[in-house]
Amino acid sequence: MSDLILALVPVALGVVLSPLAIMALVAVLLSRNARANGIAYLLGWIVGLAGLMILFLWLFPLLAVHERNEPPLWVPLVRLLIGLFLVAAAVWVYRKGRVHIAQMAAASTPREVVAASPQLPGWLHSVESFRPGRTFLLGVGLFVLNPVDASCAIIAALDITLSEVDTTAGFWVAAAFVSVGTLPIAVPVFYLLVRGDSAQPLLDRVRTWIAGNTHILNAALLLVIGALQLEKGIAALL
Repeated sequence: MSDLILALVPVALGVVLSPLAIMALVAVLLSRNARANGIAYLLGWIVGLAGLMILFLWLFPLLAVHERNEPPLWVPLVRLLIGLFLVAAAVWVYRKGRVHIAQMAAASTPREVVAASPQLPGWLHSVESFRPGRTFLLGVGLFVLNPVDASCAIIAALDITLSEVDTTAGFWVAAAFVSVGTLPIAVPVFYLLVRGDSAQPLLDRVRTWIAGNTHILNAALLLVIGALQLEKGIAALL
């Protein structure tokens, strides 16, 4: 199991340092109903992450991924495709992330956050008027429809399925992966719930740090994860 956990560490960090999710969370926590919307966004994120993991943990065994300890040809091909995508995403994240650092750090309203983050959908300009139901759907969508986060969840489910661990151990590893993947959303939300308005200065400092550094960390992680998937895919084909 230790080998499986080590293999999942960089993949989990790829979810933890998702810049798109964090920038959207900043907009949510600046909205009028920040507490209720923050909780709704967190629940949506958990449903998106856990739901995608459960789907592929159910689907991969049906596709005989682990049959006779020899995965079918499409498995390494999927790893190669995901690896190439993540390497390309690493380059994109690094190059695009530098452009709007100053605007993101200085943003003080949801509209300014979205304006400083062109990768966020334009309808997020109205996030300050969102109700919890709509914010919940935002949390789900930003995980499931984000190809980088979704790829990390699919990789984790594939690695768990291909591992030698039993079903119970695999369940606990998947649960731990989901728990770690919720930390970047859960920590700011719970801090806001506990501290209320006094939480804003620290959240502003964290936001400034994230705006200036997350694109570098995320690009490096995506590069590492992509390279690992390419290595596994090529090794399986040789």
